[in-house]
Amino acid sequence: MGEAESRVLHEPTDPDVDLHVRAQRRELRRGQWPIIAAVAAGGAVGACARYGAALLWPTGAGAFPWTTFWVNVIGCAVIGVFMAVITDVWAAHRLVRPFFGTGVLGGFTTFSTYAVDIERLVERGRAATGLLYLAATMVAALAAVWASANLTRRVIEWRQS
Repeated sequence: MGEAESRVLHEPTDPDVDLHVRAQRRELRRGQWPIIAAVAAGGAVGACARYGAALLWPTGAGAFPWTTFWVNVIGCAVIGVFMAVITDVWAAHRLVRPFFGTGVLGGFTTFSTYAVDIERLVERGRAATGLLYLAATMVAALAAVWASANLTRRVIEWRQS
């Protein structure tokens, strides 16, 4: 093991917690379970919503995966609104962000299906479609989160003035 790897393994996960102290280890575990449960519950909701979208709007073999594309773009737009609201307006409960942001939206949006869709398109001889899908999703998702966050902040400013 190299010096850099050794250093990384010995760095604390949370510098405020001394894992050599039993009470602090217990506190860390107890404090993480509600967050883990919130992410898991939200992830189940988001994944079910994505699965429902795939059932409602199936994608044919070799076709552009519009359902996954729009799921990812809509999910990014929602996270832009959500992050603007909880950072600029609403002091949300500590589990709202893990439940909705990480869980629901993390389960709803999907990088894995996106990657598999690209792989399947390439395998079926549709490399150009796969490349278009790869680029279009990245551009549209980034544009969606940026535009929705900025628009939400403008609405918040307008309502507060």
